Formats: sequence, C-alpha cells, structure tokens
Amino acid sequence: MKPIFLLRLLVIAGFIGFVEALCRIGIIDNFTMPPPSRIAADLARALASGKFNGPIRATLLNAALAFCLAVTVGITAAVVIHRLAALRTSLDPFFATYYAVPVLAFYPLLIILFGLGSAPKVIIAFMLGVVAVIVNTLNGLDRVPRVLLKSARMARMGWFATATQITLPSAAPFVLTGVKFAVAYALIGIIGSEFIMSTDGIGFEIAFAYNNFDNATMYPLIVLVMIISIIVNMLLSIWEKQLLERRGLR
Repeated sequence: MKPIFLLRLLVIAGFIGFVEALCRIGIIDNFTMPPPSRIAADLARALASGKFNGPIRATLLNAALAFCLAVTVGITAAVVIHRLAALRTSLDPFFATYYAVPVLAFYPLLIILFGLGSAPKVIIAFMLGVVAVIVNTLNGLDRVPRVLLKSARMARMGWFATATQITLPSAAPFVLTGVKFAVAYALIGIIGSEFIMSTDGIGFEIAFAYNNFDNATMYPLIVLVMIISIIVNMLLSIWEKQLLERRGLR
C-alpha cells in the first residue's frame, strides 16, 4: 500500500474516530447527529431492506444522463468554440461569471415548461456541469503543442479528424478534470432539484427525513451520496494518473 494512500486512510479514520468520540461523550448531541458507527449501521439496514432502491435508482439514472449530456455537449462545444476566435472572445466573460448565476433558481420555470418529471432536474444538472467541461477542455486545447497542429495540417487532416486524433487526446488530462467536475455537478444538480420540488429521488428522501426529524434515514442517505461521489472521482483520478504516467508527466 502506498504511503500517500495510507495517510489518506489514516486521516479519514482519525476524523471519523474524533466525531465518534464527540458523539459518545455528549459534546455533539445524539439527537442532532448520531455517532458515525450508528449511521453506518442504519445505512447497512436501509440498503439491505431495499426500501430506497427506487429513489437511489432514480437519482443515479438522472445524474448519469445529465453527466453524459454535459460531457458530450461540453467537449463538442469546446472544440467548436476553440476553432472560432471571435466566438471564444465573446463567450469568455460569460464563462468567467457563469457560476455566479443561481442555476437552481430556474427550476420553477423549468417545471412550468417540462412538468414535474425528470426533465427539469436533468436540465439543471446539465446546466451546472456543461460549462465546467467546456472551460477545462478549452484550457487543454490551448496547450496542445503547435507541432502537433502543424503535423495535422501537413497530413491534410480535417477538423474532425484533428480533434478526435490529435487535439482532444493531447488535452485529455484537462478534459478529465472537467469530467470530474461534471460528476460532482451532476449529483449536486439532481439532488438539489429533488430537495426543492420533487416526489422521488435521494434528495426528496433526505428532505422528507429532515422535515420529520428522521435522523436514522437522513444521515445514512447523505453518507451514501458522499460514498458514491468519492468512488466515482477516485476511479476517474486513477484513470487520470495512469494517463499522465503513460505520458511521462508523473
């Protein structure tokens, strides 16, 4: 086991143990927050019962759809924007201020337009994630070595072949950073939308448990969301590290 990975595990275990101790000795009131050991037991029971299989499935499917749309549209848009200097110049200020806009504020309007189904939640999550993908992909495309572009021109490659075979592979580490952001924003967008106005999903179940002081449900579901996000980002980080090592950058 690598020392850095071991250190991370020790930090996480130490933090959990510290919170557990605070809960056990009464510094943190158990009504406010149960000990982590009890949260883990409640999560295991909830998953074993299958009670939340439907909400979990709904949230993950919507998040996966929003993520795929954000990555596909974001990368395609970045390639087009990078080729058009005037468009890039006009959109740069928009990208710089985009996350100052409260995207979730558009949720009531989207409900009016698309109803109470999954569409408004997916659109919100897509809107949160797509700009992160575009910005990071553009950063990667800006750093593609000129010699590769000259080689593509000498080989008379079209823009599509150049993008898929030269520029995007060269910018892959930056693209993966955008992809990792898209994972987080997809979950945030879907769960946040479920909090506001929804009848299903993990976010709805957490909000319902919160309103009913059901800590045995609320905290385990929050931990489940954290675990899912951490696992996905760890897998993407491993892929990114392998890519960088293959290129001799690590």
